[in-house]
Amino acid sequence: MAEGVTQDLLHELLRRMHTRFDKIDNAINELRSDNLFIRGQIHNLQGDVNSMRGSMAQMDQRLDHIEKRLELRELAEAQARFEPHP
Repeated sequence: MAEGVTQDLLHELLRRMHTRFDKIDNAINELRSDNLFIRGQIHNLQGDVNSMRGSMAQMDQRLDHIEKRLELRELAEAQARFEPHP
């Protein structure tokens, strides 16, 4: 009789372990899915950051161009003060 109880107990323990392993497998699959989603979001954010860097570089170039034109204009105005006017 003791052997029957032991067999039933082992069978019940193995069944519970199997159920727990199934839950663990499901949890791991959900974590993998979440990880892939987060990686995709990070990839998209990196693309946005790269796009913003490109836009900022273009604005920086335009600002440099504007500053050079203003410096040339200020220089021309300063020189015009000292040139004779007809």
